[in-house]
Amino acid sequence: MSESILREHIRTTILNRVEEQDQDKRAEALAEFMAVTGVAPREETMQSVATMVPPIVHDLYEKWIGMFTDRLLETAPRNAVEMLCDGTEENSAALVLAYIMFLESERMEKQIDEDLAEYGQKMTGSDEMGDLASSYIRARLSAMADKAGK
Repeated sequence: MSESILREHIRTTILNRVEEQDQDKRAEALAEFMAVTGVAPREETMQSVATMVPPIVHDLYEKWIGMFTDRLLETAPRNAVEMLCDGTEENSAALVLAYIMFLESERMEKQIDEDLAEYGQKMTGSDEMGDLASSYIRARLSAMADKAGK
């Protein structure tokens, strides 16, 4: 498999898993998250975050998936990467789990915080919305990790 095919497979596999829930499920999960954590007691705050989260998930996940792919191709043996990209459900789940572990690294936690703070500042003029989106994304990553581990 060529490197470009590997890169596209990794990108597609992870992005599909990250974005697999439809808009209604996302809004429901977001509302539940905010209710449980108490971070958005007002309906208008929840609606504001709900409109902000999808672009974060897509644009920043594209960036983070690219960073993961670069690191994976730098450090893992080629045959191991090819095996992860064979299209089986087990190896796709392993690929997603490796991605989540990459995101949980100290370096990436710092990168994610910086990216979300910058995004929140750009979109709202305040870091508060970026912090809220960051908390939501971390909760989603945890749920994805649990699902990938099954």
